[in-house]
Amino acid sequence: MLEPGRAKPVPTPETQHFWDGTKAGELLLQRCDECAKIYFPPRPFCPGCASRSVSTLKASGKAKLYSYVIHHRKVPGFTPPYAIAVVELDEGPRMMTNIIDCEQTPEALELDMKLEVAFVPMDDSITLPLFRPARG
Repeated sequence: MLEPGRAKPVPTPETQHFWDGTKAGELLLQRCDECAKIYFPPRPFCPGCASRSVSTLKASGKAKLYSYVIHHRKVPGFTPPYAIAVVELDEGPRMMTNIIDCEQTPEALELDMKLEVAFVPMDDSITLPLFRPARG
């Protein structure tokens, strides 16, 4: 469970489908129906060609660690040290997240390490997609 005090995302009409997906245990991305670009974060048009013809797809939940910093200062909702990471999803887009279920050290957090999504509820309405080292 997450620590109290962590900032809670506020869904918008453009992002509500994403938050509904995380609550259901699905990582939803968008794909342009015109140029086939898969993208994140959610928006009503393709960032590649600006088409408004977009659809939603369920991501595999697999990723690799692209970049990170280990934060050592106390911030509401977090106990240091903790990783602030950018992961690259197997489908291509990158997203910012936190790494959980492993030591928060450079020795444990190797770039390109395989990760999997872990859905962690904040409350009854918001579930965060965090990432942990892939099992198996």
